[in-house]
Amino acid sequence: MTPSTLQKKLLHWYGNEKREMPWRNNPNPYRILVSEFMLQQTQVKTVIPYFERWMKAFPTLKKLAVAKESTVLKHWEGLGYYSRARNLRKAAQKIQQDYSGKVPDCMNEIMKLPGVGRYTAGAVLSIAFGQKVPVLDGNVKRVLSRLFLLKENGATRKSENILWETMQQLLPETEAGNFNQAFMELGATVCLPKNPLCLLCPLKRNCQAQKSGKQNLYPPRKQTAPSTKIEVSAGVIFQKNKIYIQKRKAKGLMGGLWEFPGGKFESGESPEQCLHREIKEELGVTIHIDEKLMTVKHSYTRFRVTLHVFLCRIRSGRVSPNQCDEWNWVKTEELDEYPFPAANVKIIKHLNH
Repeated sequence: MTPSTLQKKLLHWYGNEKREMPWRNNPNPYRILVSEFMLQQTQVKTVIPYFERWMKAFPTLKKLAVAKESTVLKHWEGLGYYSRARNLRKAAQKIQQDYSGKVPDCMNEIMKLPGVGRYTAGAVLSIAFGQKVPVLDGNVKRVLSRLFLLKENGATRKSENILWETMQQLLPETEAGNFNQAFMELGATVCLPKNPLCLLCPLKRNCQAQKSGKQNLYPPRKQTAPSTKIEVSAGVIFQKNKIYIQKRKAKGLMGGLWEFPGGKFESGESPEQCLHREIKEELGVTIHIDEKLMTVKHSYTRFRVTLHVFLCRIRSGRVSPNQCDEWNWVKTEELDEYPFPAANVKIIKHLNH
């Protein structure tokens, strides 16, 4: 199959079958930049409502650049990988400062933006600016691997480069943005990781994996590290109808988000013993545990957390936090104004119930 045949087949299919997505209606550079940051490691159906709320809050790049970090994180709450939100805000500030408020339209310059790698750069340049630049995400890698029986999964630098070069060679002179999106769309809706819907594929007659019945063998699997189980205790400390919360240090994991105090179990500890020790270490006070409020289970990419949550009061001492950037006492109904990690959001919903 010649590249031009593949291009025609795929673009025709995309024109008829593409899903409705809000950023596709008006693909200006800022909207595409936001959508691509959100779509990193997150499914389209999850992103759509976040994108729509984001555009109401930050309709322009300038609005985002001048927004407080806490406001930006609040609008990202629940999407995870919060460094994306911080980088997107920093990118907006850099664009305002260094590029007169316009998203740069050349590879060397756009790659200077915080959080922008080769994939995001390619997506913005091809979709928003119509440039002949490839993209390579998990969906594209899978389609390429099956289409040409490439034993490549992008696990090494060499493997990644082979896939980039293959995609580059397939790009049409015009409509590169639609072609890139068509490839991603095909992988997301038809060329699925398990049990691909080959009968619906516009490229089925040209796909070498389909011809040889090896769809489920391509791409070769990457070795993944098993996720770590972590047990954590957290305290909802009440005092005069207010609850203690603290802001995680900016540099660490989930930096800039607020949380209820607590921490990981040490060897041989019960959930209650862990909480007493953690609160003493973090806040310098002793507590009285009134009752267990709930147990929250939450999965992140590399670890699974079981969070034991207790209602408590201060028994003795004066709060003097030493492991956070800020702290506050707030009413239950005010908790919604602060950005929290997803596991903590479940606690807030329970408290507000």
